This record gives sequence, C-alpha cells and structure tokens, in this order.
Amino acid sequence: MQGTVDGFSYGLVTPLVAYLMACLGGALGLRCTTRSMLVTHSSRPAWLALGSAAIGSGIWTMHFIAMMGFTVRQAPIHYDKAMTFASLAVAIVMVGVGIFIVGYRGARGTALFTGGTITGLGIASMHYLGMAAMRLNGRLEYNTVTVAVSVVIAMCAATAALWAAGQVRGFLWSVGASLVMGLAVSGMHYTGMAALTVHLHGTSAPISGESPAALLWPMLVGPLAFLLIAAVVVMFDPLMVMGKPDWSPVEHKPGVPAHPAVHHPAHQPHRPVRPLGRRGSRTPQNR
Repeated sequence: MQGTVDGFSYGLVTPLVAYLMACLGGALGLRCTTRSMLVTHSSRPAWLALGSAAIGSGIWTMHFIAMMGFTVRQAPIHYDKAMTFASLAVAIVMVGVGIFIVGYRGARGTALFTGGTITGLGIASMHYLGMAAMRLNGRLEYNTVTVAVSVVIAMCAATAALWAAGQVRGFLWSVGASLVMGLAVSGMHYTGMAALTVHLHGTSAPISGESPAALLWPMLVGPLAFLLIAAVVVMFDPLMVMGKPDWSPVEHKPGVPAHPAVHHPAHQPHRPVRPLGRRGSRTPQNR
C-alpha cells in the first residue's frame, strides 16, 4: 500500500523557516571561510573549523525543520536519535573537508572543484542519512534520476558558495551568496523529497501519534544554540562583518600565511640633494 505523503502539513511555515536557517548557516560559514583567508597561518584552522560547523549545522537544522512538516497520513513517524546526530556529524566533517581544501588551496581551479564536490556530497549524504533515520511502518523508495538531480544541485550550490567565499568582498556580497546558497540547499532538499515514495507494510487505518515537530524540537536545540554563538562571534569581529577592501587574500599556496595588502604612498617628486661643504656637511641655506 502506498502511503499518503504530505510534505507541507504546516503550510509555508516550515519551508520558509528552513530556508532562513540554511541562509543563516551559509552566511556564518562563508564569512568564517573568508576571514580565514585574511589571518595568519596559525589562526586559519580555527576559522575554517567554525565555518564548517556553521554550514553543517545550518544545513542539518534546515533539513529537520523542513521534516517537521513531513507526515504520512496512515503511519506515525519516529526518528532514530543516533542516526539523526550521525547525519549532523557527516555534514560537518564533509563540509569541513571541502572548506579546508579551499581555505588552503584557494577558491579556484581544481581546488574549488574538489572542495565543492566534497561539500556537495556532504550535503546530499546528510539529507539521505537523515531520511534513513526516519522510522515508520513501511519502506522508503527513491526515484534514481530525481536523486541524481538533487545531488547535482547540492554540488553546484556548494561550489558556488565556496567560490563566493574566496572572493573576499564585503558583508553584502556574502549575504547575497548565502541567500543563493540557502535557496539551492532548500531546492536540493525538496528535490530529494520529490524522489520519495512511501510503501506501507499494512492497510491499517490512520494512526495518531506524537507530531514530528514534538519529536524533532529537542534535537534541534543544540545546533540552534551553536548557530547563535557563531553569530555572536561574527558580530564581534568588525573585519569579518564589514569586509576590508584594503586586505587581500592569502596567496594560493599551502603554508603561506595571509597578509594585508600593502598600499604604497603616491610617488613623491625627486628632491635635489643639497651641495656639501668642505668638511662633508650640508651647506646651510640660512645663517
């Protein structure tokens, strides 16, 4: 028996809030990645790690806020907590690998492609592992083509986001990039959900149970608190928030620390050398 699936049981509330969380995580992660390119070699890993955790937490939070609106009319839904948090770890680790590649190799060429591919696969892996954590009286079946499209969307979104982070521009630039990233991540999520068909094991009547929102909210508290802390770090770093046009990113070579661009003063006209006196001293002009 095929289950009756509703992905928008709360209307547009869950998609909108999920999109905003993806944008928040993306904005924080991109600014941290940008900041890592403007600091010394010793400080860079900390910024990259913070950016990885922010993007991973934002994507994970987006997914499960969206899943609050997902119901199967004939069967209650539960979630395996261990696998749910494992999907969070996968998101942070794989996003981190991609961000570290770009942070040390630069957001261009092979490094950008590799970092974007790994980050995109991390986003997709988080989504489908999170779906595997769902427990109900049935089985999940996916359309292969639609799943492939969702993975491609995730990879393109991640590559575009990492490229934007490597531009080292102002705050508004990163906000725009995070809005695009949030849209792409949400698009990947709902494309993946469109590939889903639920086949129930029995023909039982509709069963009432605890709502997905009640099940998921307790698990979302930790990542939401982390995103709040990351936002505070961003707000208290003026360079990261405002962006400085007089700073240039690190040379795209491993181990080369970032440094501010040196602006040389305008060329001064040549001043003639005063003649020397008999004893090698400059002849005074006025006595």
